[in-house]
Amino acid sequence: MTDRLDPEGTRLPIKIDSASIGEFAPIALGPEHHHAIRLAHEAAGRNARRLGMHRRDFLVSAAGAATCLLAMNEAYAAAGRRGGYFDVPPEAALDARLARSLVDGGEFIFDVQGHFVNPTGAWTKRLPARATPLRMHKTETCGPSKGPGRLDYLQCIGPDEFVKDVFLDSDTDLMVLSFVPSSREGGPLTIEEAAATAKIVERLDGTHRLFIHGRVNPNQPGDLEGMDELASRFRVSAWKTYTQWGPDGRGFHLDDEPGIALIEKARKLGIANIAIHKGLPFGQRSYEHSTCADIGRVARRYPDVNFLVYHSGFVAGKPEGPYDESRSDGIDALVTSLAKEGVKPGANVFAELGSTWRFLMRDPDSAAHALGKLFKSVGEKNVLWGTDSIWYGSPQDQIQAFRSFRIDEALRDRHGYPEITPALRAGVFGLNALKIYPVAKDVLDRHLKGDRVARDRDDYRERPDPAFRTHGPRNRREFMNLLAWARGR
Repeated sequence: MTDRLDPEGTRLPIKIDSASIGEFAPIALGPEHHHAIRLAHEAAGRNARRLGMHRRDFLVSAAGAATCLLAMNEAYAAAGRRGGYFDVPPEAALDARLARSLVDGGEFIFDVQGHFVNPTGAWTKRLPARATPLRMHKTETCGPSKGPGRLDYLQCIGPDEFVKDVFLDSDTDLMVLSFVPSSREGGPLTIEEAAATAKIVERLDGTHRLFIHGRVNPNQPGDLEGMDELASRFRVSAWKTYTQWGPDGRGFHLDDEPGIALIEKARKLGIANIAIHKGLPFGQRSYEHSTCADIGRVARRYPDVNFLVYHSGFVAGKPEGPYDESRSDGIDALVTSLAKEGVKPGANVFAELGSTWRFLMRDPDSAAHALGKLFKSVGEKNVLWGTDSIWYGSPQDQIQAFRSFRIDEALRDRHGYPEITPALRAGVFGLNALKIYPVAKDVLDRHLKGDRVARDRDDYRERPDPAFRTHGPRNRREFMNLLAWARGR
């Protein structure tokens, strides 16, 4: 093992931190999280010594991940949070084979929300002389080794890092490359650059491992007209829109004039998949258009269109509990909207878990209620796996946590939540997404049997070197730096 990224084994494989995707302020860790981190570090050192292993070797192993999940269980239970838990027996911390059976797996994993920032894109040429966008702890630590120049640190989130984080250090098979809200000329990733990134993977013989969204802000001049080129030239798989974003700072509802224009144009172009950022409001001004009240209305009006609710309406920092019809935000607002309009589970509304699951991992009670409500309201086959990586680094820790998560039986019985079975889990991980983003059977068989990307992954895992780092801002200073840049776009 090279151990070039963390030779002393100071980083945990299950990342517990305050990182965000830069669209909302980082949420500080609570006492239970610091307790979990302390327990995990102590147990990692103890278990590595008992097994006669170097600490870094232990943390990279499945037993290292199991040790972290056990520490989280203990700390959360001590804080009275017992509605959900990671189903990992204590023996897994010292039994590599048992640990692998719990946190490793062979599911087909289709991540429908990934992100990439082009570190040399045209957007960097328009920056003010002293601007340092996306400068964070992660990029500062690895930037100088990547190349010369004021913005060399951006290479830490470039294409090589992207491929490593997603396809080597995690079990992800396919990913949809999505976009962040921005003006047409100011985005950190253009559609041309996204297509070029997809070709990087294709050159690795990973045909169709990356799908592409087409970003459409219908309240921005030129975006509706640009949909034709996105459909014909770039063959986008869905349209990504931000109802809380607008060039003048004001958002829109999907059944307002801009939203209807977007839906009608999507139908006309024959790409009837619309991914809508809901929840995770950008601030108080955007709050009204972040909620899901309009989802049920447009889903009933347009049954031939698939509405993919990215983030599921989740609001970071606000706990999810049993369904509360009086709540006007969060997942409850989505549940209410669908019920009010008679949109049944399994219909044309899908809930996506990007950032949502990352935050739910920190609160097993919220995780149990949030997942349970989604399975009941949109349907077990309409919940989609997404991670919002690269902002959270490699998504492997999110995958390992979801593989082992269970909803407490008493809580399930009380609220009618389904059990998270292997079949339900496999659907969420990837099979459900095939209804939205169809993949030819021969392509799936090729991936599952092993193309070059899969072979490279197998070779790499003989001597893995995961970073165990996040990329998004983790404190107010990093967030404000990112926000100042975003406002200047």
